[in-house]
Amino acid sequence: MKIRIALAALAVAAAGPALATPCADEVTTLEKRLDSAGAAEVTGTTPPGGAPKAHSDKALPAPPAGKPSDPSVTPTASGVSEARKLLAQAREEDRAGKAEACRDTILKAKEKAGALP
Repeated sequence: MKIRIALAALAVAAAGPALATPCADEVTTLEKRLDSAGAAEVTGTTPPGGAPKAHSDKALPAPPAGKPSDPSVTPTASGVSEARKLLAQAREEDRAGKAEACRDTILKAKEKAGALP
């Protein structure tokens, strides 16, 4: 009986770290990007230089000046909006255990978001 309890506890402990997936980490990272001051500037939700919503100790207090060197990655409000929709889709795919589909959706969302300031 004690052996069964010990084995069950070991199985639960081993399953704990498996709950965090690489795609879930990607979702969280992109979510922080979409909540940044740069994304807010692009969408017009807060004035330029506003505080980032993510409250990350690594976040810049204001978006950097300048434009992306590649014009095809210039962010737009509609692109950020599409990226948010794709982010929600990726989150659902991750919950369903569809890791490859989740990664593909995250890639599409990053392309839609563009190079946020």
